[in-house]
Amino acid sequence: LGPCRFHTESLPELNMHKRLLAALAILLVPFLAVVARAQEPMLLPVHPVPLVIETTAGERQVFIEVAAQPAEHARGLMFRTEMPDNRGMLFVFDQPTVRAFWMKNTPMPLDLLFIGEDGKVRSIQSGEPYSEASIAPPVTSLYVLELRAGTSARLGIEVGNQLRHPLIARQ
Repeated sequence: LGPCRFHTESLPELNMHKRLLAALAILLVPFLAVVARAQEPMLLPVHPVPLVIETTAGERQVFIEVAAQPAEHARGLMFRTEMPDNRGMLFVFDQPTVRAFWMKNTPMPLDLLFIGEDGKVRSIQSGEPYSEASIAPPVTSLYVLELRAGTSARLGIEVGNQLRHPLIARQ
């Protein structure tokens, strides 16, 4: 067998490819870290005062995380796979209007309660996991409460029920 041969002019080209791959890897690692973080659920602190819902069967309490900022509104319960039965997320907005939600990147089925500026439940809608369909009942709301699916029925929550909490102003 003869000596191993390779073209010396391909060596700089091979080194250039290695350098490009290394540079790409260096640039890609922070991007992948951001993507991985973006898929982690947002966990907000639980408000110290429970939200009280006045139902025909009596008062019910739910402990809430409060989404009050636009970034929190956009993120909500995305990527959350579990939540205690007595927990919810209250979205607090600046102005009452017709609101539209979706369930993209949300693996948990939800009940969405659209609440008027007077603190009364105006609509209860179901949210299907990962659905991009718009959930937009034809009512104005200043607040939206997201609960695990079935919680509204289990607690006896109905349209017209009054909610009480320091963040919900009664008109």
